Amino acid sequence: MKAFFESIQDLFVNVLFAPLDTLRFMESWWAANTINWIFMIIGSIAMVYWMLELKKYNDKGEEDKSSTSHSYL
Repeated sequence: MKAFFESIQDLFVNVLFAPLDTLRFMESWWAANTINWIFMIIGSIAMVYWMLELKKYNDKGEEDKSSTSHSYL
């Protein structure tokens, strides 16, 4: 069982994370953080898209905004 977990460790450390090791030892800060910048750009685009979809849904006026769901409202 120990060999099984050591093989999983070897897979992640020596194979799957090897490209990240090359990024870690780069001299350029900008090049080393390319993955972070890519994720930030994708997240920003997704947030803008989601806000535009929410605005489009809100402008249609289809949502029932009456407060009759609970007696205490």
